[in-house]
Amino acid sequence: MKAGNFSDTPEFFLLGLSGDPELQPILFVLFLSMYLVTVLGNLLIILAVNSDSHLHTPMYFLLSILSLVDICFTSTTMPKMLVNIQAQTQSINYTGCLTQICFVLVFVGLENGILVMMAYDRFVAICHPLRYHVIMNPKLCGLLLLLSFIISVLDALLHTLMVLRLTFCIDLEISHFFCELAHILKLVCSDVLINNILVYLVTSLLGVVPLSGIIFSYTRIVSSVMKIPSAGGKYKAFSICGSHLIVVSLFYGTGFGVYLSSGATHSSRKGAVASVMYTVVTPMLNPFIYSLRNKDMLKALRKLISRIPSFR
Repeated sequence: MKAGNFSDTPEFFLLGLSGDPELQPILFVLFLSMYLVTVLGNLLIILAVNSDSHLHTPMYFLLSILSLVDICFTSTTMPKMLVNIQAQTQSINYTGCLTQICFVLVFVGLENGILVMMAYDRFVAICHPLRYHVIMNPKLCGLLLLLSFIISVLDALLHTLMVLRLTFCIDLEISHFFCELAHILKLVCSDVLINNILVYLVTSLLGVVPLSGIIFSYTRIVSSVMKIPSAGGKYKAFSICGSHLIVVSLFYGTGFGVYLSSGATHSSRKGAVASVMYTVVTPMLNPFIYSLRNKDMLKALRKLISRIPSFR
């Protein structure tokens, strides 16, 4: 089969979620609505946290950063998908494809790091409440966030640069709605052994290790909570962690599910449909999960909305 270097490849073809022309208008309206809800919901969280002085704590600071990352994450993939549906085209040039790969990896890595930091924040708040403000100071939060950003960028650059050295076949159809690294490697005619080793190695280090840290934190949290004598105290402690646990379960559950099944589903659109869960649905649900279960956040959102002038 004839092959060409990546720099000589004119474009890839994103097959999307369905090839049925009658479904395209429905998909456009559905995903445009989901994208707008995601952006608006996360933007309200950011504005509420910044406008209410009672929410200027490490927990809500990390929540606002998570919301910002969710907006950037969905904006990396959704606009191109919507443009392709509206323009009835499936093409994406190689520069755009590489850019998507890079930014998706950056924002996935950042979300991963922020979820770990939020777990550590809850661990300190419940297990070491008297030392909370000393341990979770602004300097530590900033350093942890910077470290997560550097690791995410280095990971994304490593994979992106490794893709540049590959040779691609003529058939450049991607059974997905965005350029995902695992799907891109399926189109390569040259040896991808090093790339695959890096993917599995980095996934293990940046996926399994942080998840293990989260599990360890919650093991210690449960142990501490069970020592609280009153039922009300136990409920309050668990309610602090409930929203974060739901988001962690959605993010890691759908993410690992997609990658573990990618080998069996890369030739069909089943993998793309599954990817919708962690790329679209989870960022959309995060604002609702954190706001509906949090009285302080609901109060801040009501104050924020009440300041918006009504036009008659």
